[in-house]
Amino acid sequence: MKYAVFTVSLPEWSPEQALSELRDAGYDGIEWRVTDQQPADPPGFWAGNRCTWPFTSFVEDAPHIRTMTEASGLAIPSLGTYVTCEDLSAVELAMQGAVLVGAPQLRIGVPHYDGSRAYLALRDQARAQYREVASLAQKYGLRALVEIHMGNITPSASSAAAFLDGFDPQFVGVIHDAGNMVHEGYENYRLGVEVLGPFLAHVHIKSAAWRVVGQQANGSAEWKAGFAPLREGAVDLMALFAALRAVGYDGWLSFEDFTPGGDLRARVHDNLAYIKELLT
Repeated sequence: MKYAVFTVSLPEWSPEQALSELRDAGYDGIEWRVTDQQPADPPGFWAGNRCTWPFTSFVEDAPHIRTMTEASGLAIPSLGTYVTCEDLSAVELAMQGAVLVGAPQLRIGVPHYDGSRAYLALRDQARAQYREVASLAQKYGLRALVEIHMGNITPSASSAAAFLDGFDPQFVGVIHDAGNMVHEGYENYRLGVEVLGPFLAHVHIKSAAWRVVGQQANGSAEWKAGFAPLREGAVDLMALFAALRAVGYDGWLSFEDFTPGGDLRARVHDNLAYIKELLT
């Protein structure tokens, strides 16, 4: 396996510091976050994140990003963009930047799902849009990735595989995310990676847990899922790794730790040491 960190989880660090810290900690790559964001002080995961490249200038910034990343000795296994298949002009800009930065694949999102529209009709529309995404990926020699994510139309491995049924896995794939599947979409990991087959392209590593946060009007407990440290969350990492090994996955594990507070450097080092310990 090769190890990277998705920079959404490094909000306190500048890109230069992230490259230096990850290299020194023993990581192999960095998954850059690319999006326009709101300012925030102190910086947070989703706003004011100092380790995020603006989407509006990404194409112009890409050569510099590539130079500094290559100089650090780290690879760019994928890009964490926030563009979706609903905006093909943004998709093409993101792909132009991916080529310039030297990344072989990038996340291209699918629509959210909140029940306000019929699911199958929404999925059919998004599949038609993703065919255009796949055509652009072929044009640019890239792979567009759908992420397993709560709150969207692909919250499980099976739903992601069904969404991409009939597509060419050379140009599209799936980001497996067991941490997101704690929130929504959990299914047996071995089942999921087998269903994904050749579409399994990238793996995010994080964890989450359900906690009682109050009481509902009917007197029953109110539960809510939230992210948790790798050692404390509900994701069975040993089962996940066994499933990945069973299907021959030997690609990237990209950490996306949303544990709040604490020492970021210590967490980055400990996460890698812990996963390497489990894998051996």
